Amino acid sequence: MTPSRTVLIAGAGIGGLTASLALAAKGFRVIIIEKAERLEEAGAGLQLSPNASRILIGLGLRERLAAHALVPDAVSIMSVRRGGEVCRLPLGEAAAAYGAPYWVIHRADLQAALVDQVRADPNIELRLGTAFEDATMSGTGVTVGLRASDARREETPWVLVGADGVWSALRDQLFPNIRPQFSGLIAWRGTIETARLPATPTAPRVTLWMGPDAHLVAYPMSGGQRINVVAIVPGNWNQPGWSEPGDAADIMRRFATAGWPEPARAMIGAIDGWRKWALFTSPSLPAWHSGATALLGDAAHAMLPFAAQGAGMAIEDAAVLAQCLAEATENAGGATAALARYTHLRRERVARVQRLAQQNGRIYHLKGVAALARDLGITALGARRMLARQDWIYNWRP
Repeated sequence: MTPSRTVLIAGAGIGGLTASLALAAKGFRVIIIEKAERLEEAGAGLQLSPNASRILIGLGLRERLAAHALVPDAVSIMSVRRGGEVCRLPLGEAAAAYGAPYWVIHRADLQAALVDQVRADPNIELRLGTAFEDATMSGTGVTVGLRASDARREETPWVLVGADGVWSALRDQLFPNIRPQFSGLIAWRGTIETARLPATPTAPRVTLWMGPDAHLVAYPMSGGQRINVVAIVPGNWNQPGWSEPGDAADIMRRFATAGWPEPARAMIGAIDGWRKWALFTSPSLPAWHSGATALLGDAAHAMLPFAAQGAGMAIEDAAVLAQCLAEATENAGGATAALARYTHLRRERVARVQRLAQQNGRIYHLKGVAALARDLGITALGARRMLARQDWIYNWRP
């Protein structure tokens, strides 16, 4: 393996780990740096639709992930105004049509599977407790300053990839005037043992409750033993981070005063420990790359989670980035051209998903006559046509 085929990735989240595997599969040597001393679960559950799961399966992760993931039979769309279900999308049938499963999985299980696969690959080196400091472009690539145990060192990879999240240090260097924007929404998350809920569908299912100025998503994970619950409400609290403790009394009051049906309130009330995070999005960047550096995932395009595609878009980014670099000539000019192509291939699709997520959030939170029109419209479309509206997302292939 020659130095010219080395890619350094800043960030060992889902996007960074997937990118390392995709790049190693194309013959690259990969170094992943992560400022955390150890990798810990951030968040709770997540959804991997077929566009993402087929990439992970292609990287050899089917067995590792299938042991922990569940395949929901449907998405049940519930309306507070209606007091119950307005539509049920048949995900089980869709998986066969799309040629890849729709998985729900604990984020920690996904991360653990990716890390195990990374550590088993001799072409990938994972360095924990190592932070990105700065990057300097040169005619042969990029010089990256790193900090580990209070000591500075430098690496000179062919390409540097920033997969370090919404508060990306590399993005701050490339585009110092671009800052994440608070959406005015707060996500509360918690989990509950399935056995503690009095009425749980016998088949695994994603449930979406749409209500006035708020919505609620729940689905099973951890082999069906636990239910992941995410409640989205407006608010002013906007501290960065993924895991701030939340006051259970606060979130219970919000749902008790809005006329939410008993099944939704029972789910909220059954959770003992809530965590909350403020939802930030990234403004549109002038580019996702500069010279031999590129951004990936939330570092490039943090989005609202209302299309269940945050992880999916990072996984797609990883696959496209690896393909573009594999087709490039091994010099600085080749890297720059490849990263420009990566940006070109990804920006329009990701922007469309971002717009969909924003639109979904507005639709979920309608009230009064607008909520009635929404419910009637969903019912009129029917389950199959509603699901078909996702074809452009789920059928995507790199």
